Amino acid sequence: MGKIREIDVSELIPLIRNACREMAMEYGCDIRDAIRQARETENERARSILDLLLQNAEIATSEQIPICQDTGMIIAFASVGQDVHFTGGSFQQALQEGVRQGYHDFALRASVVADPLYDRINTKDNTPAVIHTEITEGDKVQISLMAKGFGSENKSAVAMLTPADGEKGVIRFVLDTVKKAGPNACPPFIIGVGIGGTFEACALLSKKALLRPLQEKNSDVRYAALEDRLLQEVNALGIGPQGLHGVTTALKVQIEQMPTHIAGMPCAVNICCHVCRHAKVVI
Repeated sequence: MGKIREIDVSELIPLIRNACREMAMEYGCDIRDAIRQARETENERARSILDLLLQNAEIATSEQIPICQDTGMIIAFASVGQDVHFTGGSFQQALQEGVRQGYHDFALRASVVADPLYDRINTKDNTPAVIHTEITEGDKVQISLMAKGFGSENKSAVAMLTPADGEKGVIRFVLDTVKKAGPNACPPFIIGVGIGGTFEACALLSKKALLRPLQEKNSDVRYAALEDRLLQEVNALGIGPQGLHGVTTALKVQIEQMPTHIAGMPCAVNICCHVCRHAKVVI
């Protein structure tokens, strides 16, 4: 057993606060590179749209304003080392306070309602964030944050495929989901696909897939090849940037997989707009 490391939860708050600003106002370099590469193969109209996206990104960074009016709902994947002891209060409450301060201090749109069905009253500070926590070895805390807009989140889907559906079934489901999303989820997309696990686990996999840098492929060559094939077939749909036709409906398809039951093959598709806002906090 390692030596216990104490971390005061107050250390989290400014880190989460600043990550909220970063996600809202700054493109990732991998996304900029992917858009620049995509414009080289596009038609004139689609190329002009991609140029506008890059221009919008430059304005957001230089003027420190949000890339998009929908600054998203925060999802946090926290990996907490088993040799960490939090002091000074609640880890979860500190994370929520960081989100609260980030959205308030940087004038980001608050998009969360307290009750999903009846009252739907805005909480006015974009909390609560959705927090997923896992215990890992060591004495480090790593929090991967995502600011997920709902124009794309609303177009995501889960299917309980069977083993007999195989690769063709996965491809068909991904393409059907993208077709239904169409222009309404702000293409070009980054598409996270989760395969395996259970009903809820494959959905988490599909969201975690969006955290991977665009230049990285799945470590399993079979799934890496499927990522490439899915991207090719998605782009062959011709939806194009902002739905105005072209060969760049998606910038990347990213798959994460895990073991599952002999009787099933759960599959989830998490659609994300081209911004794919995420950040990492490490203590």
